[in-house]
Amino acid sequence: MNFAFYIAKRYLVSKSNQNAVNIINFITFLVIVIGAAALFIVLSAFAGLKTFSLSFTNTFDPDVKAIPATGKYFALSADNENVLEAIPGLIGYSKEIEERAYLTFREKSCIAYIKGVDDNYRHITGVDSTLYFGNWGVSELDAVTGIGIYNQLAVPLNNYRSPLTVLVPKPGKGSITGQGFNSKPYNQLSLTLSGVYSVEENLDKKYVFAQLPLVQALLEKDSLQVSGINFKLRETADLKDVQNQLRGILGSDVLVLSRRELNSTLYRMLNTENLATYLIFTLVLIIALFNVVGAIIMMILDKQQNSKTLFSLGTTIKELRKVYFIQGVLVTSFGGLIGVMIGSLLIGSQLLFQWLKITPSLAYPVEYNVMNVLLVLATIVVLGVISSKIASSRITRKLIAA
Repeated sequence: MNFAFYIAKRYLVSKSNQNAVNIINFITFLVIVIGAAALFIVLSAFAGLKTFSLSFTNTFDPDVKAIPATGKYFALSADNENVLEAIPGLIGYSKEIEERAYLTFREKSCIAYIKGVDDNYRHITGVDSTLYFGNWGVSELDAVTGIGIYNQLAVPLNNYRSPLTVLVPKPGKGSITGQGFNSKPYNQLSLTLSGVYSVEENLDKKYVFAQLPLVQALLEKDSLQVSGINFKLRETADLKDVQNQLRGILGSDVLVLSRRELNSTLYRMLNTENLATYLIFTLVLIIALFNVVGAIIMMILDKQQNSKTLFSLGTTIKELRKVYFIQGVLVTSFGGLIGVMIGSLLIGSQLLFQWLKITPSLAYPVEYNVMNVLLVLATIVVLGVISSKIASSRITRKLIAA
């Protein structure tokens, strides 16, 4: 066994004759354990919050989506559709068209988006899982709306006598008064509510889903005009390769974006928050690990006579420094490992028993990630090496000779 490691291990488990030194060593070890556990818990909590936040967008956003580079709409020809179906990495695709609309029911009204989708939409996205009550309907005039719109307008389900009215401005240029005295400046559509979805507050107030041909007619667009195409990829498909193939088929007038690119701002915000939290807690750990420096220096002073004896027996100053360096690294490493274990137990208990709640029905989201375990341990070890190096450098020939 290495001489320096053997002596460092003996110093680690042995108690000092000075009770104050024992107390300082215990507090130092406890601070490392608590700091490591806190860092791991916070990183796990942010990982859970990130997954929880992205789950809302993943409901409506497909694996890949094509949107117009300029304007609101683009044309998808029958030839292009035939080529799209031949791409091996695709499970399928769904066309959609959407526009801002004025919704009214009896004396209540609101602004939302009318989204026309084809029959494949529910299979390409996860929107089926969001249905709160009712169904997606089979009639051409059936519609599904968010629970926010449903509560605001108080539209009853399957009310064929008094349907929901959707109004959109007529396309074109010039003054709306120049279209004739009796003509209306808007197109109107009556829909029967068949179902209500629920995701989160903003999305619940945003969409009314209806049949694609119906909304195309409302917007005075032909069957080739769409505002987006949603694609679902096979698990084995290469994302970049499929995107390149789609760009080649759809042309430069269409942007082909992955789910991450569609929500780049959200991803960037979540990653920035995660990094900021990690850096803040790392700063706390740096301050806490100053205790390690102090504890090692106290140990050096406490074991000064032992160091003199070892020096007299032929141990070099470099080897003595190595003894206390290894001791500091062992303290921080074991403290970090125990802290991660405690944090893992707490995160595991939250995943199993959901004892911490945001609401009575919603547990605080956490996520156990092996990368977070490695990150915390690496942070603790690196900081421990630095603090141990600083403290062990206090061993000098002058100190030993004193």
